[in-house]
Amino acid sequence: MTEAEPLWEDRDVRFDINLQQMQLRPGEMLVDRLDSVEDTKGNNGDRGKLLITNLRLMWFSQTVPRVNLSVGYNCIVNIASRTVNSKLRGQTEALYLLTKCNNTRFEFVFTNLVAGSPRLFSSVLAIVKAYESSKMYRELKLRGALLQNKQLRLLPQEQIYSKIEGVWNLSSDQGNLGTFFITNVRLVWHANMNESFNASIPYLQMKSVRIRDSKFGHALVVESSQQSGGYVLGFRIDPSEKLKEAVKEIQTLHKVFTASPVFGVQFEQEDEPQPVEELAGSLVEDDVEVVSEQLPSDAFAVYFADRNKKCDREPVFSPELGLAIEKLPEGFTLASLWEVC
Repeated sequence: MTEAEPLWEDRDVRFDINLQQMQLRPGEMLVDRLDSVEDTKGNNGDRGKLLITNLRLMWFSQTVPRVNLSVGYNCIVNIASRTVNSKLRGQTEALYLLTKCNNTRFEFVFTNLVAGSPRLFSSVLAIVKAYESSKMYRELKLRGALLQNKQLRLLPQEQIYSKIEGVWNLSSDQGNLGTFFITNVRLVWHANMNESFNASIPYLQMKSVRIRDSKFGHALVVESSQQSGGYVLGFRIDPSEKLKEAVKEIQTLHKVFTASPVFGVQFEQEDEPQPVEELAGSLVEDDVEVVSEQLPSDAFAVYFADRNKKCDREPVFSPELGLAIEKLPEGFTLASLWEVC
């Protein structure tokens, strides 16, 4: 099976990414582009471009393109409007995003520099709502409301390719008899006697599908990605020819999906935005070797939303200062905090 590059675009917050990481991955589409947006939180006074895709927001400075952000929609905790002081627009309403990534919270504030335009708010709110309502395309689901009147509830853009009866789920000693639905975006199994006992496994989260030996004989084994929990699900199908056909079909559909993923985020475009590839000219990287360090960058600290902590951390002794201080957040040093501008 072809294993796709792990999906990070919608599940991560990254700062100052390279040109390659700003390119759209297969299935990622540019929804809107705003050419005059200020990153008021981290780069107040710097005019930049905001790219809105079906997986993330990307902002980059027009003067120094290597200063940029990538904010995945899965990280967004809250969206609001806030009154801010912009160096380019003065006191104005701005888009506020609170995000959480790897147990760390970050705040972002974007100001549309086009006076009177609601486009920043409307575009971001609409695409995030569409993303939230389409999680079944991207997330493994156990015991969900997948069926209605014994028929699979189809997602938009979903098509059923095969329905296979007599599929045993091998999660228990006695097994459970059920049915497979093989579609263009996922594999679904449900028990015949209890439809709420089911599993929806998107191709996006499949690590492997193969035939393995089990105490029940040859079994179809689906291994999910670590991102989805690292599940190993076993199914038995008789006769063996039918088992082999099912495995081949799932592997083929997974390969097709990997080449052209369907993320399920539906949207309407008023105007066709300029392709990201045509923006590459303004994103040419400087011929400078970047030395990777273990410390977080200044940008990391600028957007850090530590004010959301519920209580103070325990005091610890600081050899550098010679006194007790509040324990620093994971990954920070006193030197890095002094460098924040």
